[in-house]
Order: sequence, then C-alpha cells, then structure tokens
Amino acid sequence: MPTYNLIVETYVPNLANSKKQAKLILQWHRERHYPVAAQIREHLPGFLNASDSEILAASFKLSDAQEVVARQQGFDSWQSLKAGVSAAPLNLKQSPSKATITGAEPQLSVTDINRSCDFFCGKLGFTLLFSYGRPPYYAQVRRDAARLNLRFVEHPLVESTVRNREELLSVSMTVATADEIKLLFLEFKATGVGFHQSLKKQPWGAKNFIVKDPDGNLLLFAGPAN
Repeated sequence: MPTYNLIVETYVPNLANSKKQAKLILQWHRERHYPVAAQIREHLPGFLNASDSEILAASFKLSDAQEVVARQQGFDSWQSLKAGVSAAPLNLKQSPSKATITGAEPQLSVTDINRSCDFFCGKLGFTLLFSYGRPPYYAQVRRDAARLNLRFVEHPLVESTVRNREELLSVSMTVATADEIKLLFLEFKATGVGFHQSLKKQPWGAKNFIVKDPDGNLLLFAGPAN
C-alpha cells in the first residue's frame, strides 16, 4: 500500500468553487433529487412553505442556486459572497497523510418516518437532527455519540419471524459502565418500550438488552458486566 507524505498547500476560499457548487445544485434540481429540495426550502424564503414536489417542479435558475450557496456559507446574497471571498485572507491548509473515520451511522428501514421519530425521541431519548421530505422519507436521530439514519420503505425488508428467530440486529450501541447499562434499561422500561430481550449478563463479559422498534428492528444496547 502506498504511503503519502504530509503536504502543506495553499487554501484560498475562491469564487470558482462556489460557482461549481451552484451549478451542482442546479443540476440536482433538474434531475429531481429530493434532498436538494430541503436545501432550497431552508435557504430561499420563496420556497419556505412548498413541498418537495412543488420545489422540484418550480422554475429554478442558476442565480437561485447561487443564492442557496451564498446563504449556506453565511452570506445574505451572492454579491456579498463574492465581495467576502475577494477580501478573504490567505490561509494555509495541511493535507492529512491518512484518512480518519470519525463515526458510523447505521441505517434502519422503517415504514413510517414520523412514527419512528416519535419512538426514538419520545421513548429512547434521542433528538431529531433532520427530516427530509414532505411527507418525510429520510431522517436522522442522535443520542450522545450515537446517530441513526431512518429510511422509508413501503414494506419490511426482513420477515419478522426470521429476524426474531435469528436475532438479526439492526444496530448495536454501547455505554461505558455496568451502572450505565442498568440505568439505560430502567429508563427505557419506564417509557414502556417493547423488549426482545431483557437485561442479561452474557458469558463474554457484557450485559445487554434488545429493544424492538415499531418496525421490528432489533436494537442492541450493551455495556460491561462489572
């Protein structure tokens, strides 16, 4: 495997990159990529109350895409962005010699995004980070360092009897201490969640339990036994 030396390169916020991003947003709109509708709705007041389908069917020009890019970067207009980029100081940026994976985000298949968000936020103490679509088709929830992506599907992808028999886990989440895994179990029990497996000490030195979400996804929570 080749190795790469640390390279110090000049980095200048430049208008060319912003123009490329605007053209990409325009292309996504023309190709009817639904996630771009959420970006447009967030940054252009004229689309605030429009559905995804209405946004993707509406007239959308390069100048509109440029306004989206400007506001994503903290400017109130494309003209302000151009002026700000021109006045930006020269910075040095170090290119890393190795990529670092900073997290993992399991994706759960669910048949009702709103119901799933209510379950994770109302029962399991997660916070909704975002929800795409009207009606929603994709969302992300977070609790502490754990992030879960929720993707809409019309029908369950795994037959429930097979999932339960084989204990096909959708995600595994951990805490640091034995006290915390007990506290977490008692917290969830108090909210009335359904358990596929109650809190149990395992022969490999862990304590864990398994929660079943409204779609039957099995969510493992684990910590040390002692």
